[in-house]
Amino acid sequence: MLLSVDKINVFYGDLQALYDLSFHVTEGEIVTIVGSNGAGKSTTMNVLSGIFKAASGKIIFDGTEIQNSKSHQIVELGLIQIPEARRLFPYMSILENLELGAFSSLSRKAKNETLKFIYKLFPILKERTGQMAGTLSGGEQQMLAIGRGLMAKPKLLMLDEPSLGLAPKMVCQVFEVIGEIQKMGITVLLVEQNVYHSLEIANRGYILEHGSIVMEGEGKELLNNNEIRRAYLGI
Repeated sequence: MLLSVDKINVFYGDLQALYDLSFHVTEGEIVTIVGSNGAGKSTTMNVLSGIFKAASGKIIFDGTEIQNSKSHQIVELGLIQIPEARRLFPYMSILENLELGAFSSLSRKAKNETLKFIYKLFPILKERTGQMAGTLSGGEQQMLAIGRGLMAKPKLLMLDEPSLGLAPKMVCQVFEVIGEIQKMGITVLLVEQNVYHSLEIANRGYILEHGSIVMEGEGKELLNNNEIRRAYLGI
């Protein structure tokens, strides 16, 4: 098991955001956590990244307890987050943004090799390598954000709402890329409001409501669940 989250509780002051949250990710999987706005999806990501601290519970990544680790230590272990809204450096070039992804000692050594791989995955980034990131379209910026995450040589790549604000055609392309990333041997944890696409590509999924897991199962199984289809897909 690559990632194990055991009974995590998180508070914002007096307000509790996550309640005894438990789930796991096995190496090589795509696991998705779906839920509506305010369900606790981004909070979950930020706790795993060390941005927020859990009041209680345990997180084990690749055999190491990380619930009290700092963000840069978690990155060094190979747990990489691509945040919601991409968070690129708009006045820096595509190449500069990508190079900043190679932060850890391991990724710095493989920077040139990884860069070639990313340019092969996203040819448009190679074509526009000197262009400022802020001038790219929303879809192109998402590709750059994914590329920057891959520059860090992740063991587990976490994507927070990668389809947010994208045109339908680009949404499909982003999910195709996520499938390609899995084929490369990279484990993926995906947090999404787009229930259909995320469960369609997932090996397993979790439904998060009001800070708690209310349902789990194989991606296709959840996608065909009548309750989920009514609640999230309007079917």
